[in-house]
Amino acid sequence: MVTKISDSRTPQRVTFGTWPTPLEPMPRLARTLGLGPDDLWVKRDDLTGLGGGGNKVRKLEWICAAALADGATVLVTTGAPQSNHARLTAAAGARLGLDVVLVLAGEPGSSSSGNIALDGLFGATVVWAGDVHGEPLDAAAGQVAERLRRQGAVPALIPLGGSSVIGARGYVECGRELLTQAPDLTTVVVAVGSGGTMAGLVDQLGPERVLGVHCGAVAEPARTVSDLVRGLSGTHCAPELRLRLDQVGGGYSVLTDPVMAALTVAARTEGIVLDPIYTGRAMAGLIAAIEDGDVTAGQRTVFLHSGGLPGLFGHTATLAAAEGALS
Repeated sequence: MVTKISDSRTPQRVTFGTWPTPLEPMPRLARTLGLGPDDLWVKRDDLTGLGGGGNKVRKLEWICAAALADGATVLVTTGAPQSNHARLTAAAGARLGLDVVLVLAGEPGSSSSGNIALDGLFGATVVWAGDVHGEPLDAAAGQVAERLRRQGAVPALIPLGGSSVIGARGYVECGRELLTQAPDLTTVVVAVGSGGTMAGLVDQLGPERVLGVHCGAVAEPARTVSDLVRGLSGTHCAPELRLRLDQVGGGYSVLTDPVMAALTVAARTEGIVLDPIYTGRAMAGLIAAIEDGDVTAGQRTVFLHSGGLPGLFGHTATLAAAEGALS
């Protein structure tokens, strides 16, 4: 049998990051967006340390502890060619002395620079699965893991984005950090990819204080997040999520005008770099939420910066738009 990391074991973790991550004010951006200068703060989970940083470090601390407890010798996971989770799984494997196999959607040569370059630098093996997503990509990873097992390895199969109940525990911890750093917070704004980051925050902060912005990575984001929240809490009640679905645009990998505007305003007011897939969409969602009155002045709003900078350098449309601003 291929090892699938269990969500029912006694929680354990290894330490990859430096905690707590900073909470910093963004007064110039707040004023630009119509908020008060003390209203908007950024939780710097782009500064988590391992492998270029990002939110997946928190998840991998728990996931890799479980893999080690199961005797794993190789980590297997999936993602898009510019997957931040794949890059950080490769870095975690390097830190722990484990082999890493990344089963990525697409074909050889379909992506360059950015995260894919770092995957190679960290020593991961990439298996290209072709034009598949969702369950077919999961099935391809299962086949790779089974082949490794037959060769004598002990593979640990990590889900897309590290978003399992055990991985989401990392963002339960982040929620606790935020309650210490900003006990008066009203809203935390977070990108929703595979769902585990939002789920952990909802478990700790409550659904009314977490605003998720769907990025197009999964077909049913509300169900995905709700299932993880129920797994964390052990209840059968579905939470009433605050979830925006209006920033996906033409699809997961397609840069939209609102996202490029969000990248630009964050960079030019605060020197903060966002990525076009996740944090750029989350910022565009925050801007839309201010415009429609869901986020208002006079309340503490925290933007969770989940990292993703390397992916910007693998996204040709964003690079072209940014370079075009120089002329």
